[in-house]
Amino acid sequence: MSDWLERLRAGDRATLARAITAVENETPEARAVLKAIFPHLGKALVVGITGPPGAGKSTLINAYIETLRARGQTVGVVAVDPSSPITGGAILGDRIRMGGHSGDPGVFVRSLASRGHLGGLSRTAAHVIDVMDASGRDVVIVETVGAGQSEVEVAEIAPTKVVVAAPGLGDDIQAIKAGILEIADIFVVNKADLPLADRTAGQLLDMLRLKDHGEWRIPVLKTVALKNEGIEALADAIAQHAKLAETSRPAPRARAAKLIAAQAADLARRSIQALEEKVIDDYCDQVLSGALELEEAAQRALAKAIARS
Repeated sequence: MSDWLERLRAGDRATLARAITAVENETPEARAVLKAIFPHLGKALVVGITGPPGAGKSTLINAYIETLRARGQTVGVVAVDPSSPITGGAILGDRIRMGGHSGDPGVFVRSLASRGHLGGLSRTAAHVIDVMDASGRDVVIVETVGAGQSEVEVAEIAPTKVVVAAPGLGDDIQAIKAGILEIADIFVVNKADLPLADRTAGQLLDMLRLKDHGEWRIPVLKTVALKNEGIEALADAIAQHAKLAETSRPAPRARAAKLIAAQAADLARRSIQALEEKVIDDYCDQVLSGALELEEAAQRALAKAIARS
């Protein structure tokens, strides 16, 4: 085992930061990092926290981190921020809001730029989570961008998903219930000291009665993150669901299959984008004229891209 991997597994922060930078930026070293850490994955509790903007996700996570640290657990946070339209980098709002933990060696916060990736995460978020897992973090928290219904990608990488809502969600439940509300293992109505909190909790409970949830009974919790109210109950619920998820969590082979499929899709996309504009225009003209079906055009473009790679 190389020295850097020993340092990473020992929790060295500088080594962890460099490894995350490598996989996030997909540098030449990234492949070696991912290959080396794969045998050491699967020990961290990975919890995804999502919800619409303004629900108080970052403040809630901040309070949750305090509870975990009081319980003696180390924490990694992957906070996916919207990309700057100018630089393409992360705006880093979550790092600013969680700045109170910057001096705690048991907490490591990393902001990632979404870089236009849909689904609420960034394209390399799963690999960053793996690096934190391999570094020995007890809990890895994944906070999504906060864009709304599209943020279901977190369900693919976090066995436990917490959906945060704000009081007065009201009719918006109907608008987004086919998205992020459908992936929840735990619901949280944050800012529960505000009016309409009970009404929102009741609406969520009514929605839950309409579907079968199997062995796990999805709770609807109320918190006031700024006052640290309800956070202990949330931490307990996450831990309870994580224990249950351990028995039904996809096997490492299934997770690897998902990663292979995602990587293959990304390679195909980049290969097709690398084709000459004239080639793509020709396929576009054939689709628009009806000479080619869309699927056939895609197959031909992919075949040409593979032949040239």
